[in-house]
Amino acid sequence: MAEKYDFSIEQLGPCKVHSPIELSTKHGDFRANYVKDSSFVRYAVNVFEDSPKEDDLDVSNLMQKAGPREYIYFNPAHVNAGICTCGGLCPGLNDVIRAVVRCLYYRYGVKKIRGFRFGFKGFFPESGFDTIDLNPDSVDDIHKIGGSFLGTSRGGGNRTAEIVDAIESLNINMLFIIGGDGTQRGSLDIANEIERRGLKVSVVGIPKTVDNDLLFIDRSFGFETAVQRATEAVSSIHMEAFSQINGIGLVKLMGRESGFIATETAIASHETNFCLIPEVPFELNGPNGFLEHLEKRIMERHHAVIVVAEGAGQDLLATTDETDASGNKKLADIGLFLRDKINEYFKSKNIHINLKYVDPSYQIRSSVTTANDSIYCERLGSYAAHAAMAGKTKMVVGLVNNKYVHLPIQMVTRRRNFVDPEGALWRDALDATRQPILMVNNLNTLSEKYKKMHESHD
Repeated sequence: MAEKYDFSIEQLGPCKVHSPIELSTKHGDFRANYVKDSSFVRYAVNVFEDSPKEDDLDVSNLMQKAGPREYIYFNPAHVNAGICTCGGLCPGLNDVIRAVVRCLYYRYGVKKIRGFRFGFKGFFPESGFDTIDLNPDSVDDIHKIGGSFLGTSRGGGNRTAEIVDAIESLNINMLFIIGGDGTQRGSLDIANEIERRGLKVSVVGIPKTVDNDLLFIDRSFGFETAVQRATEAVSSIHMEAFSQINGIGLVKLMGRESGFIATETAIASHETNFCLIPEVPFELNGPNGFLEHLEKRIMERHHAVIVVAEGAGQDLLATTDETDASGNKKLADIGLFLRDKINEYFKSKNIHINLKYVDPSYQIRSSVTTANDSIYCERLGSYAAHAAMAGKTKMVVGLVNNKYVHLPIQMVTRRRNFVDPEGALWRDALDATRQPILMVNNLNTLSEKYKKMHESHD
């Protein structure tokens, strides 16, 4: 039986203000309809032979559909909205900012919108960053450039009381926080402190993680652009490798704990021969080790392309328990490690190779979105604005089963989403690369890390 979840969305209070957005309550009049709080989306859509015959329509186990409501909580004339971007850069940040501002301004008539600069640090007086007044004119062209129009930074989300002090002093009653799982955990803490103080402030998150590792949602914004740019990098490195004597191209991509970018890039490129991700262990040496298989590839085809996610193979390197400002564990550099080990291996075998190594990560992070990703960002921003105007809080907007829904922050941050080594996506990546299923010499030597990860997929 499918696991039970609780997707209930918290509400600041009853919605009594008629929305200024003129939509329809019936079908057939060529006008879009309002979305009701009683409209839901199933999360579990797969049907198995041993599934219960009757449908499970427990409302808490269904996801509330996103969209404009006929009645809203906030009077638009009284709204003072705030927006901030936190964490690392990601394609689409400016697209989302622009969408939120334009929806609030044009659709609801909200005129007071502030941008907090440089993430949560923009809330602290000692940082010295004044807020920016946002309107359609100021954000009109920002989708044409990468990065964040508001600036971003890591850390500061644990200073919850000070952030809420700033929200209270500026009379903010609607806050949009664009960031990944760490940022959204901070958002939930902020919303809880707001509730403790008895304030009526809607906190709505727009999930930003280029690694695509947030639970439940189909994809996070910027991910598609990252795969597109990564595929372009692989295409270039493949041509470099193909043009050399025993050429080897090594590309390191983002993916701290989840290898979605590397996996989908391997499938999209049609030119990747080895894809190494955090979820699938590999060994360097031995008859079934990575280097032995790489040598076979070079002897047979005289060139090879390797894509490695930044979090892959960390058990092979010397690591520390240090963390960055966002609380993420600092990773050892698997790209440089593999570069050196590959060169050493072939030198010891007296086999000439020509290895080229590239890490396009920061190029990708600051990239302008693809057209489809830009559409996704536009819609996410608008849905976030609709949710906040209806008084929804402690939630993020996301795409699930190709439908836009409201998701409780505590649900999407309960654990990371991983590539399932026994799932269809990884199976297709193996078909694309034709690499061995596992490059380890003894299954019994697999670390507890991978055993626990495998259990989490069951």
